[in-house]
Amino acid sequence: MQLKPPVARPVDLLIASPDEWRSRSLASILAPHGYVVHPTYNRMQTITHVRTKAPDAVIIDETLPDGDGYALVRELTEESLITPSTPLFLALTRPPTRRDRIAAWRAGAWECLGEPLDAEELTAMLEVFIPAKIETDRALSRGLIDDATGVYNARGLMRRAEEVAAMAARQHTSIACVHIIVEPEPTAGAELMTGDPPLWLERRIAAVLRATARHSDAIGRLGPNSFAIVATHTDADQARQLAERLRSAIHAAAAATGSVPRMPHLRVRAGYHGLSEVDPPLDVKSLLLHASVALERARAQSEQWLQGYGA
Repeated sequence: MQLKPPVARPVDLLIASPDEWRSRSLASILAPHGYVVHPTYNRMQTITHVRTKAPDAVIIDETLPDGDGYALVRELTEESLITPSTPLFLALTRPPTRRDRIAAWRAGAWECLGEPLDAEELTAMLEVFIPAKIETDRALSRGLIDDATGVYNARGLMRRAEEVAAMAARQHTSIACVHIIVEPEPTAGAELMTGDPPLWLERRIAAVLRATARHSDAIGRLGPNSFAIVATHTDADQARQLAERLRSAIHAAAAATGSVPRMPHLRVRAGYHGLSEVDPPLDVKSLLLHASVALERARAQSEQWLQGYGA
């Protein structure tokens, strides 16, 4: 069988299977052609690995010692532990039927792999899926969307905020910006976690923001654990209410049972700035700057989680 590497760099392939022989067999076939196979043997090992190192593709057995493969596929996709462009396969111990494929697709898998596993078929699919996945990731990084969370990146947020501001000016309506920082709360005997938060946590926070804010609001990730929302028809008082809703939603998601992985106790700080009516031209950078200054005031006061600037 003649294989070619799908991309120039090594491809990280995660296999979640209690069958060590299967992982070793695939590794022996694929390793000489640029694939690096990372075996995990149960659900929790898989989640831990994905949180630590994002794979290029994932294969999950239908049955795992500590869980159901279909459920794990849903967890990885619905909890945004992998990017939507990451190929995800469900492996069965039998030839897949039409019902098997439909169940796998509904869970979020891209395809079913039957037994015996056809390595040539798998590599043919990978040669198509992996370059598309990597090109999608590159396009997102060059574009206006933050590839880690799916919301706007800083450049995208500024562009969208200018559009929102122009609309507010035409309609002579209000506009506001809320800037929030989310950090793990220190527990008794533990220090506040330093360094960048894990991407799975930022993806979950971004998902909460999208679900809580309005569809017309512009949501962006400014940096590690830092998000901003620009909203029209929102004055200073309404911006404060928006910040309170976002904070409550983040805390509710962190406290939700059955969350995989479990979100830690979080400290949410927010700053906001609102204008009752926009007089063009509006400098959106100034709008965000005022909200950021208010945020720094809130962070400087340990008992104060929310501050407004010039509201």
